[in-house]
Amino acid sequence: MEEVVVVTPGEVLGKATQVRAGRGAYVAPHNNLVYASLTGLRRTLSPPPNSPDQRPTVEVTGHKAHGAVPQPGSLVIARVTRVTTRMASADIMCVGPKSVREKFTGIIRQQDVRATEIDKVDMHLSYRPGDVVKALVLFFLTWFVDKLSLGDARAYYLSTAKNELGVVSAESTAVK
Repeated sequence: MEEVVVVTPGEVLGKATQVRAGRGAYVAPHNNLVYASLTGLRRTLSPPPNSPDQRPTVEVTGHKAHGAVPQPGSLVIARVTRVTTRMASADIMCVGPKSVREKFTGIIRQQDVRATEIDKVDMHLSYRPGDVVKALVLFFLTWFVDKLSLGDARAYYLSTAKNELGVVSAESTAVK
């Protein structure tokens, strides 16, 4: 019988050379480890007997009904919650076409706003709280600690540095 193990976001599930990342898990390209991307139960699934890749698949099934989970490389829709001189914080609302059921925090760093003239990016001119952005998930940081809030223990680094990404909805600053 398989051992039931509860895991949390950022917990190492194995080496990518030994296991494949399934739902609720992802491979970090910088160290080739498989990490949990949500809190839930870890399961290891055997590969099909005729599969050329005989590594087992490790997945995390959320404690809530399994909703969409951001993964590195995913396109997301997020609402900007706070803007500082070096970054913008956002709540991820959708991963691809699916809405999320858990709260996921995204961070857009100054260097990830656009592809050119990065040194000239003014975060306050690029985003405002309430803006809705389309972004690409770069990677997941487990122990993100912001100097102001000292709160979030996890965050997804996001990028809007492609033509098809960026603010998709914003409120006018004009007086009504």
